[in-house]
Amino acid sequence: MRHHSLLRCALVLLACTRLEAGQPAPGKVTEHSFEVSAKQTVPYLFSLPKEFEPSSKKKWPVILFLHGRGESRGPLSIVAKWGPPRMAQRGDNLPYILIAPQCPAESRWTDDDQQAGVLKLLDHITSKFPADTTRIYLTGLSMGGYGTWKMAAENPNRFAAVSPICGRGNPEEADKLVNVPIWAFHGTEDTAVLYRHSDEMVKAIRKAGGTKVRFTTLQHVGHNSWSAAYATPELYQWFSKHKIEEEK
Repeated sequence: MRHHSLLRCALVLLACTRLEAGQPAPGKVTEHSFEVSAKQTVPYLFSLPKEFEPSSKKKWPVILFLHGRGESRGPLSIVAKWGPPRMAQRGDNLPYILIAPQCPAESRWTDDDQQAGVLKLLDHITSKFPADTTRIYLTGLSMGGYGTWKMAAENPNRFAAVSPICGRGNPEEADKLVNVPIWAFHGTEDTAVLYRHSDEMVKAIRKAGGTKVRFTTLQHVGHNSWSAAYATPELYQWFSKHKIEEEK
């Protein structure tokens, strides 16, 4: 009996060791899923900075990335086709905790349940890893740009800076965004999501008194404005300049 007890303890310890060893390796993009409820599970890509050390007390900024419509149609790995997940996948040094959820093909990022699910995923990650919650950056392209505008408007105090790429927001909610640092990108020749949608949103925020919004117009560029946007080093420098001031 004693032999069996010792063997059982050894197996338990081995299982715990494997669980600890199963933590995502820094600098690698890994696939996961988060159960929001019995009816909703959010699949997502995740990566830690290459310099991440579990024993360190350093807290890392977070990028939450919302993909476009096309990346709903395929395996979870397709989310790494564009933007920060693609950069992480090819080995770029991104000094962020990266969260890139996948939206179901039958849904949109602007759906209330998808918005709520992503925010719960964000809460889960920031409680599990050493995330700097004063430096959470939100960005998304196309359908993800729509979702970015909506999420920022409904949670203006949650994100340190926001970058919607060729998306569309609701100008009637511009007053909610006057204090949010925003950098929008859009191509003038976009026929999938018209350029005027970003232009109208930026003008509405400025009219409401917003001074923290900037807009990059990509001349002669069609719908794919994200390749240029995410290849802009200044975007990440701009992210790093912003953090939410904690209440004293």
